[in-house]
Amino acid sequence: MDASTRALLLLTILFSIHFCLAQDENQFIYNGFHGANLHLDGVAKIHPNGLLQLTNISRQQMGHAFYKIPVSFNTSSSSSIPFPSFSTNFVFAMVPELPDTGGNGIAFTISPFMAFEHAVPSQYLGLFNISTNGLPTNHVLAIELDTIQNPEFEDIDNNHVGIDVNSLKSVQSATATYFPTEEGKNIRLKLLNGDPMQLWIDYDAAHKILNVTIAPVRSTKPNRPLLSTPIDLSQVLLENMYIGLSAATGAFSSDHYVLGWSFNRTGPAQSLETSKLPLLPPHKKSSQKPSNIIIISPIAAIFVLIMVIGAVYFRRRKKYEELREDWETEYGPQRFSYKNLYIATKGFKGTELLGAGGFGKVYRGTLPTSDVQVAVKRVSHDSKQGMKEFVAEIASMRRLRHRNLVQLLGYCRRKGELLLVYDYMPSGSLDKFLFSNEKPTLSWFHRFQVLKGVASALLYLHEEWEQVVLHRDVKASNVLLDADLNGRLGDFGLARLYDHGTCLQTTHVVGTVGYLAPELTKTGKATTRTDVFAFGAFMLEVACGKRPIVLQGLPEDLILVDMVMECWRSGAILDASDPKLEGNYSAEEMELVLKLGLLCSQSIPAMRPNMRQVMQYLDGSASLPEIQADRIVCTSAFTGSNDYEASDLVISFSSSFGKCSAPSLSSNESILHKGR
Repeated sequence: MDASTRALLLLTILFSIHFCLAQDENQFIYNGFHGANLHLDGVAKIHPNGLLQLTNISRQQMGHAFYKIPVSFNTSSSSSIPFPSFSTNFVFAMVPELPDTGGNGIAFTISPFMAFEHAVPSQYLGLFNISTNGLPTNHVLAIELDTIQNPEFEDIDNNHVGIDVNSLKSVQSATATYFPTEEGKNIRLKLLNGDPMQLWIDYDAAHKILNVTIAPVRSTKPNRPLLSTPIDLSQVLLENMYIGLSAATGAFSSDHYVLGWSFNRTGPAQSLETSKLPLLPPHKKSSQKPSNIIIISPIAAIFVLIMVIGAVYFRRRKKYEELREDWETEYGPQRFSYKNLYIATKGFKGTELLGAGGFGKVYRGTLPTSDVQVAVKRVSHDSKQGMKEFVAEIASMRRLRHRNLVQLLGYCRRKGELLLVYDYMPSGSLDKFLFSNEKPTLSWFHRFQVLKGVASALLYLHEEWEQVVLHRDVKASNVLLDADLNGRLGDFGLARLYDHGTCLQTTHVVGTVGYLAPELTKTGKATTRTDVFAFGAFMLEVACGKRPIVLQGLPEDLILVDMVMECWRSGAILDASDPKLEGNYSAEEMELVLKLGLLCSQSIPAMRPNMRQVMQYLDGSASLPEIQADRIVCTSAFTGSNDYEASDLVISFSSSFGKCSAPSLSSNESILHKGR
């Protein structure tokens, strides 16, 4: 063996020893992830340049990257070794699918396992699901970088860092900011800016303090942490745990990247070498500046070419011509091009039709620029009257963020029609599961979860958003199910927004027969209580598998609320349950839903609970008061009337601006529309 061969062999041995020492159970460092000892699942992958990508811009996806060697924390009471301190830091970047719109986030995680088969994406960040979230048996610590504000987890905003113990409801959180030592003041960071940032997590076991610090990648570690939380992790973590990173997307998505990662269980983690970190893929540019190259051609050829291009241009322009006005410039991000929607829906081809009704047709589409699936609703409009205000409300409702709302993405206007673009729900509408043979019978478990989800969405609309939003058309056909059969309230075509504390005044009664509160036909005034009435009808619809008004059948079965009330009075309220469930339901939950549905359907608005109370009853955090059946008066706005061929009713009223008095009903303005 010559000298050069021996030297090479020695270097190989030294490198192997160093590599093994750097990747034991106590510490490791990855400046890029070539050869990293990681377990990947979901959509996570490592790029050829060593960049770790946890998620791409596909929606409702999750990805995990966990260090394969378990870390021993020696938490057993018999161990003589005290619970250890640990330190970790990693560089990450979140590149949103659309500017300022991405989700859902990244979480550093310490978990008893690496497999998350039962976890779901979206707001659960690939760690839990609705039934496991919050269980003390999870033994999970997570530091979340969250870009979606979820009211059910009491998130402070859509740009925060949080410390999570067994739940996505953080024990402490703060808006993403850092404190550079040289400036002495905190500076806000935008997690979704697409630039690399660094996160440090340090646990001091002696003082039982967990510190979390964040800063731009080129900054030194600030002396002051963003979060400093007293916590005894020996009561949370088990003896052998896995450390890793999880990320998820939801209705909106982001590319979630990790450029480097360092961990040490016995002391401070080694600093990452930023110069050695892999580069992010280049940002996609929406347009390119035209080249300045001048091509000299014969005059005749130029003339012919101009004529041909001009003819093609004007023909294509006519095909995709849109209606744009100066006032719409401020709604630029909400405006979709008609050309993209035309391509997405294959020219609004019949094979892409999802549904049709009196208010328009809905088509499935795939946006050509991002491969994102959407639902496009075409609504006729022949007048400019109120269009500016309507588009302003669309722009406002686009900011609504809740896991149980179908996301309104934007709009387009062309000639005599308005196109509304929504998030696509692959499982379709709830009424297909309840009333159609196209879908299998929906289990009681999923029905109850849908009811809780829609109730949570209405609570958000009524009380938790910046304005009061009246949906005004709550019913099974407007509740859509995602791939996991979670219910999402959609179709905001009739919704109206008001400032909190103001008089809720409307000039039209709109809604669907069977869901309309009786006071609407008298006053024409929609309130949050009229939404509650519709939700009560919806609850009975889901529990009984029948529509609020049945146009065929025995007289006693025509009005659903009367049928349920009669079962209650006879002491057999469970007889009203959907026969297709074949008794496979929780009797306690079924009775709660039926009685609560009747409580919401009371004729006197003040006697109905608000949505916060409804949510508390469904969650079990409050008990339904003891009520006698004969104390409840439920009268539909159309009880006793069975001669309606249409399911949707629109009754116009004279305007009464600036007042809270009820507008007067004009009988010749009553219009019936066929089902939506």
